[in-house]
Amino acid sequence: MAEARGCSRMALTKHTMSTDVESRRRRSTESSEPLWDHDPKGRRCSSQCDRLCVAGAYLEIPDTPSTCTSQYCGHYTPKCLSAHRHSLHSRCTDDVWQEASIRTTVRAENEFEAHKLANNYKFGFRKWKSHVTERPIEDRSDVVKELYSELNYIKHHSGSLITAGNVIYVLLFGWWISIFYFLVSLLMFCTIAGIPYGKLCLQLSGYFLWPFGKALQKSSSLLRKCCVKFPHCEAIPEEVDEVKESSEVKESKPLLRCAPTEISVTTPPPKPARYWCRMSTYVWLVLGYPLLAVVHFLAIFLSWMMVFTIPVSKMNFRTLRIILLMPPEEVKVWTVKKPQGCETRVLLCCYRAFNWYYYKYTVDGINVFAVNLLPLVIFTLVIGYVDRDNYYVSSEAKFAMALSSIIPLSYYIGMGIASISAQSNFAVGAVVNATFGSITEMAFYITALLQGHRAGNKCYAEIVKSALTGTLLGCILFIPGICMIIGGCKHSEQRFNSRSAGVSSALLFISVGGVFAPTLFSKAYGNFICEGCNNSLSNTTKPFICNNCHYDLSENNRPLFLSHIEPLVYTISVLLPAAYLIGLIFTLKTHSHIYDLHISDAHCHVISDHGAVVHWSRARALLVLILATVLMAACADLSTEHIKPIISNSSVSQYFIGVTILAMVPELPEIVNGIQFALQNNISLSLEVGSCIAVQVCMLQIPLLIFFNAFYDVGFVLIFSDLHLWASIFSVILVNYIFMDGKSDYFQGTALVVVYLILLALYFFAPAPLGC
Repeated sequence: MAEARGCSRMALTKHTMSTDVESRRRRSTESSEPLWDHDPKGRRCSSQCDRLCVAGAYLEIPDTPSTCTSQYCGHYTPKCLSAHRHSLHSRCTDDVWQEASIRTTVRAENEFEAHKLANNYKFGFRKWKSHVTERPIEDRSDVVKELYSELNYIKHHSGSLITAGNVIYVLLFGWWISIFYFLVSLLMFCTIAGIPYGKLCLQLSGYFLWPFGKALQKSSSLLRKCCVKFPHCEAIPEEVDEVKESSEVKESKPLLRCAPTEISVTTPPPKPARYWCRMSTYVWLVLGYPLLAVVHFLAIFLSWMMVFTIPVSKMNFRTLRIILLMPPEEVKVWTVKKPQGCETRVLLCCYRAFNWYYYKYTVDGINVFAVNLLPLVIFTLVIGYVDRDNYYVSSEAKFAMALSSIIPLSYYIGMGIASISAQSNFAVGAVVNATFGSITEMAFYITALLQGHRAGNKCYAEIVKSALTGTLLGCILFIPGICMIIGGCKHSEQRFNSRSAGVSSALLFISVGGVFAPTLFSKAYGNFICEGCNNSLSNTTKPFICNNCHYDLSENNRPLFLSHIEPLVYTISVLLPAAYLIGLIFTLKTHSHIYDLHISDAHCHVISDHGAVVHWSRARALLVLILATVLMAACADLSTEHIKPIISNSSVSQYFIGVTILAMVPELPEIVNGIQFALQNNISLSLEVGSCIAVQVCMLQIPLLIFFNAFYDVGFVLIFSDLHLWASIFSVILVNYIFMDGKSDYFQGTALVVVYLILLALYFFAPAPLGC
């Protein structure tokens, strides 16, 4: 009877604990929300009426601080009082719903991340997706934990080991690594003294041919036998009140309640002779190890550069650093069977050679692609400035390498800006974004103008204008369009803050109108001339045939240019930065509430920087910015120096080269950031990525080029061709029409991308500009 009561009590306790654990797991799952919260259906408010009546309560109810006590709450949300709910609910309309749905809740782990996320929503700040602080690996998902695994644990693996990635490993790496190990084993057998290492190499030859599902382990280790499965264990949940208990009490409580289980432990083998007192060790280090080191270094380099095969790189590095320097009799290869409950520590164990998620892999906060492209920058600069006569590498190849080197440098500049802005106040962040935010494009534009001035070729100035227009078109058509398409494929409909987007659209109208005002002025008052017209005198009925007709703007009509157009250009160059400054003040100071930004952690607690470790300190970020800027200028100089054969011998229009390659390649990191924001259902930032760059092009970069031309005349005149003029105006009108409703889907994105491709077709078939 007592035994029955004991069993029932144990069953009740087990049921209670399992229910508690399940509820905890459910609460944990519910709390693990996406980082960006834009969906109006997902608002964490008290009721639907609260959500609908937020905007309507602005005028009737005084602002009341919300329940969130975070010191980084950017907006206090007024609540609907219960006495007014029914009356206010009756007046809620679609406009009120849209007004209430623009609230953006952003969650950050610490103060620095909160600053970075807040800066993403500020006008004039470059948008940055990656983290600026280190994230504890314990808080990451299982997928990310696997990326940073050292391949020294036997883990539970489900599924077949014969995968496409593992087969590719055998074809790319396994067979030749295995052959080299076999040859080295023969060499060790020939030395007699190195026979133990010959046996080890023979085992590793078979291992590296197919290492999946196998493990390398020390024969003297007891860890393999000490890990025992406990089939009847129950996890005891830890209550909140237990945190207050003393450490002695907590240590006395078992974490697992288990049934008795027998543990068998084998006796370790006798210790071998000392490692450095054997002749075989020195034979191995002189003859065998250097050869295999070359093989493993080659495999490490190739697999690391391929990114998705980084597990192969880790496997080779761990073998080279640990396994090959151990006594040979201590290394054993054995096939992994089903793991017994817990993870077992071994020397090396790998299940997959290929993982698509390695595009997320970072080294000290730097994306692996940016790390892998850094040697390209060094190689480009060395070969570009050493091989002046193009003896080893052609000009076309140097141009391609120099342009590709701009991509990682743009990434480093962007991360440096985000790091400094996250650790500084608003003023410092605004200055850093305004100065270094456009340094990539400005380095190329200025070096191209200087190169054209030295060569006496006006084609360089036209290419710079084409690159400016291409950046403008790409940022207001292609970047929002591709983000809408990719985000719309994952989320059927995405919403964004139409008021904040309206501010960017208004500034786009102002900037485009100001930039192209001199062009319109010259067309209204300039002389329309042609290079040559002919007509047969005997037949007066036929029309005149004229060649190369254009508006005379500067050379042959200097009074118009000096007295009217040039003062207009300088006036606009002062007004556009002033409008940019007013936009900063409007969106960041006087009317910052239009963003309705709320930043807190996952539990609405106070965010602090306690324990947060930034990847780059302010001093390091500033040093990286300066070095990246210098390298950027050097790469831009090489690209403009070797662009002449391309623009001279190319079969396509120079317009097309400027609006595509020269305009969009430096913006690839921004395009990637926008796509990542869209995938996280944060289409607002995806749209702001392009708008921010477009506004900076018109309001900062073009005025800077004009002032540079005023101090050092390089022949840059702010007068664009008709194709640039009408393409830019049409694009701005279309984007403003798309942004009006505050919603986006893949159809709207497709419309923007199709219009962009149509404009590219116009540039592709357009004749060469004047001077080219």
